[in-house]
Amino acid sequence: MSSVTSAPVSTPPPTTVRPVRTPPSRRRFGARERHDFLVFLALAAPNILVIVAFSYRPLLSNVYYSTLNWTLGAATAVPVGFDNYVRFFTSPDTAEIARVTAVFTVATVGGSMLLGLLIALVLNRKVRGVGFARAAVFSPFVLSGVGVGLIWVFMFDPTVGVIAAVLRTVDLPSPQWFNDPSLSLVMVIIVYVWKNMGYAAVIYLAGLQAVPRDLLEAAAIDGAGRLRTFRSIILPMLSPTTFFLLITSVLNSLQAFDIIRIMTPLGRGTTTLIYDAYLQAFGGYNRAGYSATVSTVLFGLLVLFTAIQMLVLERRVHYR
Repeated sequence: MSSVTSAPVSTPPPTTVRPVRTPPSRRRFGARERHDFLVFLALAAPNILVIVAFSYRPLLSNVYYSTLNWTLGAATAVPVGFDNYVRFFTSPDTAEIARVTAVFTVATVGGSMLLGLLIALVLNRKVRGVGFARAAVFSPFVLSGVGVGLIWVFMFDPTVGVIAAVLRTVDLPSPQWFNDPSLSLVMVIIVYVWKNMGYAAVIYLAGLQAVPRDLLEAAAIDGAGRLRTFRSIILPMLSPTTFFLLITSVLNSLQAFDIIRIMTPLGRGTTTLIYDAYLQAFGGYNRAGYSATVSTVLFGLLVLFTAIQMLVLERRVHYR
């Protein structure tokens, strides 16, 4: 009797059933969302209207005025296109104004940030009277630039000034701060750095207090000295603070006006871009169209410098 063996029957693999994805339904703009939007609109609309009315509208008007040959006070103006810009970039005075602006900006930004960092390192201690010292360092920043300029004009006076009196005690003549254009620029830089270093010190102090203590303790355990700890730990941790201060300080320095106006009314040696815009419109030239051109160029520089700093320097920032 023979046995018959049957071949094994192969079963097909189970098919995977993919779930059908239904498109997400749009969220309905319900009563709660409408209420929140209306609240947002009620709170933000006044601010938006103020910004548009007092910032963007004057900006666009200034760009339009820069294309006019307009004498301040005249009832009519003649459109000249880009002639004011051509005159500005081809004027022999523009190079000197650009040089003064660059020197003033670099010196004031670098000086205020460096001194501010040193002061912050000194004030970052828990000792008696440190609160009063912090307030005293920051107080010049909140003072009026006009008042600060008037006080320092008296101090720099070569005849009755405090600095001249101190120099006479050691038989030294007082420099002619107001007659020498190069000394006038140095004088204005000193005053501007003195007024703004407290701001940098307070911002750096906040950054120093945010440095993690465990990193400093680990560096001390590893035997790192103060200089090595500052260079390898504290300074990289302060890079966001330095980046913020660099942007705000450059913008403030390029727009510095009040101290220059009070201490050097004629702008001899201290004519920056913004002060040249003032002189062109109100300093006897009465060229409002040309003044608007200088202001527009300054605005373009502010936007350009801010964009460069954010695109280039932000890559080196160490966010913790």
